Amino acid sequence: MKIILASKSGVRKKILDSFNIDNDVIISNVDEDEVKTSLLAEGANPLLISKNLAEIKSVKVSIKNPDRLVLGADSVISLNNELINKPKSRGEALRILKKLNNSKHYLISSACISKNGAMIWNHTDSSELKMKNFSEDELLSYLNKIATKTLLAYGVYQIEADGLDLFEYVKGDRNSIMGLPIKEIKSYINSYKNG
Repeated sequence: MKIILASKSGVRKKILDSFNIDNDVIISNVDEDEVKTSLLAEGANPLLISKNLAEIKSVKVSIKNPDRLVLGADSVISLNNELINKPKSRGEALRILKKLNNSKHYLISSACISKNGAMIWNHTDSSELKMKNFSEDELLSYLNKIATKTLLAYGVYQIEADGLDLFEYVKGDRNSIMGLPIKEIKSYINSYKNG
């Protein structure tokens, strides 16, 4: 059984492949900023925003691909219940790192599976991370190692690369932090196939 991944994230695709989940990629092209702005205006917290975005991506692609299972996913950073977005520039990336510096925050990863335009399963995982205390020069040095395109696509810390060095501790599933709560996804797909 081949699922559809409604995401342009190369990391999410890699995770699915490494767990032998056969998949096609169809990008949802959801305007995430518009959705976030609208949800924030309604008072939504980061967890709700992550869940909603995963569902919107999944359902949008699912409508056009009848009878296929479509996986949508979204990850957000929550600092004191404030949503921290992906940076739109290197300057903004530095501001985000300075905000997270020496503090505890949560990385929330949501996954949603839809079929025929309706959500049939979802799961949200929250991981706790505490960033070490760095000087501005150290933060700049870290950012300089990351290509701008990568930084803007995946956010300020590349947990699958050098990003792990930023943290005093990481409590949570590594795959979930990289963007997919894969154990739960695999478990659901297996039970769906069997039943």
